[in-house]
Amino acid sequence: MASPSEAFGCGDFRRQNVSRREALRAGALALTGLSLPQLYARGQGAGANGFGRARACILIFQWGGPSHLDTWDPKPDAPAGIRGEFSTIATSTPGLMISEHFPMLAARSHRLAVIRSMTHDDAAHLSTAHRVVTGHLAPRPNSDDAGPSPNDWPHLGALVAKVHPRSGAIPDSVTMPWTVAHPAAPGGKAPGQHGGWLGKVYDPFRIDGDPNAPDFRVPGLGLPDGVSLGRLDERRALLASSNDALDLPAWDSYQARALDALGSAEAQGAFRIDGEAPRIREMYGRNIHGQCLLMARRLVESGVRLVTVNWHNDGQNFWDTHGDNFNRLKNDLMPPADRGFSALLDDLHARGLLDETLVVWVGEFGRAPKITAANAGREHWPRCYSAALAGAGIGGGQIWGTSDRWGAYPARDPASPDDLGATILHSLGVDPASEIPDTFGRPMRINTGAALTSLFA
Repeated sequence: MASPSEAFGCGDFRRQNVSRREALRAGALALTGLSLPQLYARGQGAGANGFGRARACILIFQWGGPSHLDTWDPKPDAPAGIRGEFSTIATSTPGLMISEHFPMLAARSHRLAVIRSMTHDDAAHLSTAHRVVTGHLAPRPNSDDAGPSPNDWPHLGALVAKVHPRSGAIPDSVTMPWTVAHPAAPGGKAPGQHGGWLGKVYDPFRIDGDPNAPDFRVPGLGLPDGVSLGRLDERRALLASSNDALDLPAWDSYQARALDALGSAEAQGAFRIDGEAPRIREMYGRNIHGQCLLMARRLVESGVRLVTVNWHNDGQNFWDTHGDNFNRLKNDLMPPADRGFSALLDDLHARGLLDETLVVWVGEFGRAPKITAANAGREHWPRCYSAALAGAGIGGGQIWGTSDRWGAYPARDPASPDDLGATILHSLGVDPASEIPDTFGRPMRINTGAALTSLFA
C-alpha cells in the first residue's frame, strides 16, 4: 500500500492538438449554410430508493482534481504538513466541518450529501475524466496520452438519450463552457466527453465561451442574415434529400432537431442568459463559472436532461494545484465555486426544481495528504477524495463514508466513479444493469457500478 507521500504528478508534457474533420460531413453541412446543425453534428446526439426521481441532472465537474483536505474533508488534528493552512467551520449539518473558504455551502449543507470516501487507482487526468463522465474505465486507463476516440464509452448524457429517446428541439445533453483538456497531457482533450461508440448523433450539445461576457451568444442559434423561416424549411428539405443521396441515415434525427431549434422560441429562450434579472445573475457571481451554473438552471428548466458544467479553462491548470495550493484555492477557485453552487441550490429550491434535479459536484480525484514543502502544493491522489450531491430526493445533511485520519484512504463505505455514475443513471430512471448493443450488436451493460441508493431519503 502506498504512503500518503507517494503522490502523483502531471509530468512536463507538451500538449498535442489534434483536429479531425470528416469531408463527407462537412460537405453535407455546406448545403445548409447554417451553423446550429454543425454544432448538433458534433454536439447531440420516481420509484423506490430514488429511481427515476430526477427529471434532470447537473454535473459540476471540477476539472483538475480539487483537494478534499482543503474543501470537504479537512483534518484539523493532523500534523501541519498534512493539515494545511486553512481553518474549519461548522455547517448546518451536525458533526460536519468543512473548509473556512466554503462559508456559503456550510450554511446550506442541510441540502447536501457529502461523500468522503470516493476512491479509485488512476492518477491520470484524461483517463479518469473518462471514468467520471461515462461511469466506465477508459480504453487506456492510467493514461494522459490517449485523447478522444470512437472507442470511448458514451457520455452519461448519451446513455440517457439512447435508453430514453425523445424528439423535439431541446437537446438531451449539454456540455459547457468547453470540452476539458490539460496542457500537460500529451493526449490533449479528455476522452469520454462525446457519444463514443454510440456515434456522433449522441454527442452532447456543446456551448463554448463565457456566458458572463457582455456579447455572449450561443454560436449558431440565430438565423443567418437573409435566411427566413421559409428558407429554413426549404433547406431542411434539401438537407433531407442530400442525406439520402450521401447515405447518411444517422443525420436525420440530429439535423431535424438542429433545424427545429432554429425556429423554436423555447429553444432560443433557454440559451438567452441575458434574459435573467440582474439580481439573479449577481447571486450566482459575475464570473464564467457562476454564469455557467445559471445557464445550467435555465437548461434543465427547459427540459435538458443532463448538463455538464466543466470548470473553465482558467489558464492556471484549473484545480490541479501542484504548486501554491492554498493561495490558488482561497483566491481563485473556492470563492466562485462556493458562491455558484450555493446560488444554484437556492435558485432550484425557490423555483421548485430541486426536488426533481440531481446536482453532483466532483472532480476526477483528490490531492495528496502530504504537502509538497518546496512549493506548497499537493500532488494527485485518487485513493481518497470527496463529492457532494443534492436534490432529486437525496437526503440532505448526511455524510456518506469516512476517510482515515489523514484523508489518504477510505475508512468506511468506499465509492467509485462507477458507483457515482450508476447513481446518476438510477436517479434519471435508467437501470444501470440494463444493456444496449454496441457497434457490433453485442449487448453491453450500461454501468457496472452500484447506485448509492441509501443516499436517497
